[in-house]
Amino acid sequence: MTQAPAAPKAARRQHDREIIALAVPAFGALVAEPLFVMADSAIVGHLGTAQLAGLGVASALLTTAVSVFVFLAYATTAAVARRVGAGDLQSAIRQGVDGIWLALLLGAAVIAVVLPTAPALVELFGASDTAAPYAITYLRISSLGIPAMLVVLASTGVLRGLQDTKTPLYVAIGGFVANGVLNVALVYGAGWGIAGSAWGTVIAQCAMAAVYLFVVVRGARRHGASLRPDAAGIRACAQAGAPLLVRTLSLRAILMIATAVAARLGDADVAAHQIILSLWSLLAFALDAIAIAGQAIIGRYLGANDAQGARDVCRRMVQWGIASGVVLGGLVVLARPLFIPLFTSDSVVQDAALPALVVVAISQPICGIVYVLDGVLMGAGDGPYLAWAMLATLAVFAPVALLVPTFGGGLTAVWAAMTLMMTVRMVTLWLRTRSGHWIVTGATR
Repeated sequence: MTQAPAAPKAARRQHDREIIALAVPAFGALVAEPLFVMADSAIVGHLGTAQLAGLGVASALLTTAVSVFVFLAYATTAAVARRVGAGDLQSAIRQGVDGIWLALLLGAAVIAVVLPTAPALVELFGASDTAAPYAITYLRISSLGIPAMLVVLASTGVLRGLQDTKTPLYVAIGGFVANGVLNVALVYGAGWGIAGSAWGTVIAQCAMAAVYLFVVVRGARRHGASLRPDAAGIRACAQAGAPLLVRTLSLRAILMIATAVAARLGDADVAAHQIILSLWSLLAFALDAIAIAGQAIIGRYLGANDAQGARDVCRRMVQWGIASGVVLGGLVVLARPLFIPLFTSDSVVQDAALPALVVVAISQPICGIVYVLDGVLMGAGDGPYLAWAMLATLAVFAPVALLVPTFGGGLTAVWAAMTLMMTVRMVTLWLRTRSGHWIVTGATR
């Protein structure tokens, strides 16, 4: 009788080890990415206010352009993990190679658009006359690194699908260090100013892409996978990524609406909103690390035709998501008096942010469930459902958020609307996972 629970406990311990082994390095790599922009800002900031303002506009444009194509990592992770679970490493790596070729094609297309339209884009984002020349310079030079950035996304997906999140962590750390050294050397040593910062970042990004390509090419040769572009394979990668692109665009629309509504409330509210949004993004990195582990593990189980294993690990990851959300929410409440003064000494901004942060803290367990289930369905290749679910969430959120200035409640009401948005996402994702329709086993969906 006492031996009966041993198997479930052993299975939970195994799931926990897998989740930790993948999630911890993934979190490190996720946090390293925004440090690129922070390092550039710290270095360029000493050149002058106009240069820093120009960097801010150009960075926002570049971040938007690259984040739109994050599906290169998500879709590739799921597809590669399935084939790993099926024991077909050759096909897994071939799938990853197709994703990398798609990244190169998309990167070339983005450069073709950005180079001639850089002045118009900078003007659209409202850069001042003094900041605009610096923004245009930085944007044009940095756009040359976009193909490398997209290759990094696709290659990261390949390695995650192969159950390797440590290599992306090492590459991210190396890229961050190289970026910092090159920026200092080119901005100040060579006297290139903001152009030196852009070139330093481009070189670091190309070096990261080269390391990833070396790793992928080595794996392809070891397992006999072709490196040539395959039109059918590239088209299949694009088709798998299209629903995730819709999902990403819908999510970015939600964030833009929230910021626009906060801006209508006044300068103090939008300033407080930006502070909270930065914290919310940091919390998202922690929860997204578990989601990345979910993508890789779920894809592998389904590829191995282990539907029950996929269900069990999904259940365990939800428990991880809830627990992580509770811990993060508690930390937000405790750190509120210390966190906000780091960004502003304005008592009006602090008064606007404090109650809204309580709402953010309360929502963290919900966010934990959302991120985990999002990762599970991505790992299962259930992109079309994710796209429709996010469109439905946008349809609920938009009218509620836009009514905040009319009915009052200030910034706290804006973040209450954000919590409603996460709750709607949780319900749609929970209904899907409960239905079992996402469970499609085999090397391909």
